[in-house]
Amino acid sequence: MPEPYIPEPPAAPEPAAAGGGAAGAHALPGPLWKDGPARPGCAKVDPIITADAVRKSFGGLVAVDVEHIEIPRHAITALIGPNGAGKTTFFNLLTGFDKADRGYWEFDGARISGVPAWKVARRGQVRTFQLTKAFGGLSVLDSMKLGARGQLGERFWASLVPPLWRAQEQRIEERALELLTQFTLYEKRNDLALSMSGGQRKLLEMARALMSDPQLVMLDEPMAGVNPALTQSLLGHIVRLKEQGMTVVFVEHDMHMVQATADWVVVMAQGKVVAEGVPAEVMADPIVIDAYLGANMDRDLHEVVEQIRSEYAATHPAGGPDDAE
Repeated sequence: MPEPYIPEPPAAPEPAAAGGGAAGAHALPGPLWKDGPARPGCAKVDPIITADAVRKSFGGLVAVDVEHIEIPRHAITALIGPNGAGKTTFFNLLTGFDKADRGYWEFDGARISGVPAWKVARRGQVRTFQLTKAFGGLSVLDSMKLGARGQLGERFWASLVPPLWRAQEQRIEERALELLTQFTLYEKRNDLALSMSGGQRKLLEMARALMSDPQLVMLDEPMAGVNPALTQSLLGHIVRLKEQGMTVVFVEHDMHMVQATADWVVVMAQGKVVAEGVPAEVMADPIVIDAYLGANMDRDLHEVVEQIRSEYAATHPAGGPDDAE
């Protein structure tokens, strides 16, 4: 069985070149953002997702209020923020699992706002969940095979004629076994999915998502509830997705994971995007430190930002940090 892939520790970031660029830990096909400093809503060179004026409220609580955001293609983007920042709700909106009050977003140039989740998945955008959605009564192999798209045997009349779908079924099974080997789950192929540990189910869900040959993989807290022994394996698989040509977006609270894997970081607080950039720069941003890592989240976001700006300006006469709004 192949050894799990473990990514190298991140290198120190280099300053972005003129015209924008990525200074993350991993090799990128080119610069991620266009001219100017990285800031909330900054234009990307080749965005795979573009969203505008996305808003979602529950009663009187505004959970998401994103004016503009672009997700870079062929990169790993981390969506971070404190509990209640709106990360998972925004995730659900983009993937069709929830409906926005208003807003417009595109995936790979095609509008998907208001499109149901199953149609979004067919277009090449798939997701996993914080709480895994395993088909517990199926074997691991059968659970994997369900993830393949366009199966002839799923059509009623075609299913009655095995020669029509038998060759395709064989190819699907070969692909499933290949992915199970890659995710070190081959030995579990005949076990029931419900017999697996939480970390193994996370691996299974990620592997099953790849059965549809997606362009974009969205992972909701992939490390939640995972045994530390599997953490490095999951990190390696996330990095490998990008190496295989996919775009990855993940929600995460573990800053070590973010720094080890992400090329780009988006910070949310109180439903808004308050910062964007390469990991090292975002983690050092005074607004992020105080509004995200600090203890000010019970106060109004605008009040916090203005206080940080005033304090920063008092100690740095040249000026404060860029506007977070």
